[in-house]
Amino acid sequence: MSRTIKVLLAEDQSMVREALAALLGLEEDIEVVAQVARGDEVLGAAREHAVDVALLDIEMPGATGIEAAARLHADLPHIKLVILTTFGRPGYLRSAMESGADAFLVKDAPAAQLAEAIRKVLTGERVIDPTLAAAALAEGANPLTDREREVLRAAADGSTNAELAASLHLSQGTVRNYLSTAIQKLAVRNRAEAVRVAREKGWL
Repeated sequence: MSRTIKVLLAEDQSMVREALAALLGLEEDIEVVAQVARGDEVLGAAREHAVDVALLDIEMPGATGIEAAARLHADLPHIKLVILTTFGRPGYLRSAMESGADAFLVKDAPAAQLAEAIRKVLTGERVIDPTLAAAALAEGANPLTDREREVLRAAADGSTNAELAASLHLSQGTVRNYLSTAIQKLAVRNRAEAVRVAREKGWL
């Protein structure tokens, strides 16, 4: 008899999480042994339950699925990582692969497809939603530097340059320069549009 695949499911929406767990529980060789609703609970749960595969939603409190994947990849590299998203944003795919993800799928994929992806990553395969892969190739690389992304993220709440400078330990002139460069790269008129476009593309 083949070994049961132990799965950790990280998803902040309880109805979605329970539905996924129930669907995967119908598979004879898969068992959901842990469920968490926050990204910062993933590493501890993975350690406690000795899981084989972690299914991670991108949008979670505490830490994103991509951040959780990077922590798992660094601390428990034997665990296979499957990123699930509602948002088909090309930038997310690139970020997920850079974080060590083995699979990247949309949530509305059939349950059988998700189960098959879990089996495939355990054999060393990578599984990527083909529509998202094509969109990522068409979109190209994220043009923003790490620091430009950091400043844009901080600016998303409407903070002034002075507030951003204080929180990021930068001068106001440096903050202005980063914002100006990001606005130019994204071909938009202001910082609010820059934040919106970068989020839509999955670059923040």
